[in-house]
Amino acid sequence: FQVLSVCVEEDNIVNYATNVLQNPDLGLRMAIRSNLAGAEELFARKFNTLFAQGNYADAAKVAASAPKGILRTSDTIRKFQSVPAQPGQASPLLQYFGILLDQGQLNKFESLELCRPVLQQGRKQLLEKWLKEDKLECSEELGDLVKTADPTLALSVYLRANVPNKVIQCFAETGQFQKIVLYAKKVGYTPDWIFLLRSVMRVSPEQGLQFSQMLVQDEEPLANINQIVDVFMEHSLLQQCTSFLLDALKNNRPAEGHLQTRLLEMNLIHAPQVADAILGNQMFTHYDRAHVAQLCEKAGLLQRALEHYTDLYDIKRAVVHTHLLNPEWLVNFFGSLSVEDSVECLRAMLSANIRQNLQLCVQVASKYHEQLGTQSLVELFESFKSYEGLFYFLGSIVNFSQDPDVHFKYIQAACKTGQIKEVERICRESNCYNPERVKNFLKEAKLTDQLPLIIVCDRFDFVHDLVLYLYRNNLQKYIEIYVQKVNPSRIPAVVGGLLDVDCSEDVIKNLIMVVRGQFSTDELVAEVEKRNRLKLLLPWLESRIHEGCEEPATHNALAKIYIDSNNNPERFLRENPYYDSRVVGKYCEKRDPHLACVAYERGQCDLELIKVS
Repeated sequence: FQVLSVCVEEDNIVNYATNVLQNPDLGLRMAIRSNLAGAEELFARKFNTLFAQGNYADAAKVAASAPKGILRTSDTIRKFQSVPAQPGQASPLLQYFGILLDQGQLNKFESLELCRPVLQQGRKQLLEKWLKEDKLECSEELGDLVKTADPTLALSVYLRANVPNKVIQCFAETGQFQKIVLYAKKVGYTPDWIFLLRSVMRVSPEQGLQFSQMLVQDEEPLANINQIVDVFMEHSLLQQCTSFLLDALKNNRPAEGHLQTRLLEMNLIHAPQVADAILGNQMFTHYDRAHVAQLCEKAGLLQRALEHYTDLYDIKRAVVHTHLLNPEWLVNFFGSLSVEDSVECLRAMLSANIRQNLQLCVQVASKYHEQLGTQSLVELFESFKSYEGLFYFLGSIVNFSQDPDVHFKYIQAACKTGQIKEVERICRESNCYNPERVKNFLKEAKLTDQLPLIIVCDRFDFVHDLVLYLYRNNLQKYIEIYVQKVNPSRIPAVVGGLLDVDCSEDVIKNLIMVVRGQFSTDELVAEVEKRNRLKLLLPWLESRIHEGCEEPATHNALAKIYIDSNNNPERFLRENPYYDSRVVGKYCEKRDPHLACVAYERGQCDLELIKVS
């Protein structure tokens, strides 16, 4: 036979040495050296004997060296705990633990019982040393014990013991919030995130904000965003909550519309200017616009409210408060309304406070008159008897309009508001108004200054009407102004009109005398002559001749007067070199053929002379 392997029966060899060989010491040594079973009773007996003898040091060595850790029990520890320490010496318990530490790692129960007195003595550094040397079996209970003295050290224990809930709790309590999410993902643990967030918030709102952002940084949030918001608001942390939501909702997803609404709602109630900035950035489009619009109005953000309202009733209610709105924005806002809604809003603005809102209504009307219709806008201002509004509105378009009604209404409004200089300008420059209509209006308007009426009548040949109106209304001074300053060439027609109303000849003579300007003597003579009042021109004509006037018309008129008055006409006709022989001769034919012959002869008018002869 060939022996290939030889071995002993480990379970029986110690019993063999003890019982068969009757050598208990050998059995003990073998059990200790090779960590063999079978000597339990021997070790227990020896331990108890040494302990009873008070030989605690050797008893501790026996307990520590017993194979399979058979004596490393809670009973053994309690025995050592029951022995009081001798003055100046380490307690038997610590001696026991010292031996165990030299041999290797303590078990769970030993670790607890060793650390308890060490912590009571404030020797925390020993625990740190033992943990680094891996001398202690870490457990949740040990972590709980250590935590009372040092949460950071307890965190190390919990990590080694793999107690996720306690690890996360310690991270939170030690301010290491960023590590919580990373650790939970690493070990696959799902804590109560909202409970944790509340804990963090109590310690530091700013760190709570950072923690909340970590909870939602992935595509699928670790916690419900609504619940996170609740936590912020429980602590009245509006600013931090706003920062959180702005970041969490940055992708503007339709499903998050209710959260967008909540973000805007809380700020509109507590921080309207922040809400205004958020709306101004146009980050969100899925919130409840109607609800937000009402909150904007309550917060005094009328511009934002109007941007969101769609119902005309709501728009009209808000738009009348123009003192709270940016004027330029409001004017542009009307560009987004329908024609009907725009007119209704303008009506509401004028009804609410015409003094405050008139200027803006005019700006809107001026900008959108082509779309809204000039006529409807005129009717709108007229319905409020706002001639000031009409004046400024029509004034902005009259220079570009060909509509006679626009020009007439502008003249009308300018008169009503006392803008006489502007009435004069339009009457003088415009070619679009109906002259008859404007003339009649100006006559009825009874203006203190008649210059606009004078301008219209002069331009469109209503001089006779003008003279009749001015004379009958005791406004003779404006007749003088007209022929002296406005248009001296109209003196013939003016004189004719004055004669028709039986004006005093002295007044007419004086008027003719003071006019210094160019007008037709022939026309003046014709106007007077056809009314058989030629004689009243005598003083003026004689003064003209005295001044050296050689104008034939002047001398013709004077000749006619001399002929009619038989004031030595023949001498005048023979000696005066300036009159027109044909004109004067013709005038004399039916009155005095002899004088006609004198005139024709002087002018060598042979044909006319033959006819008369």
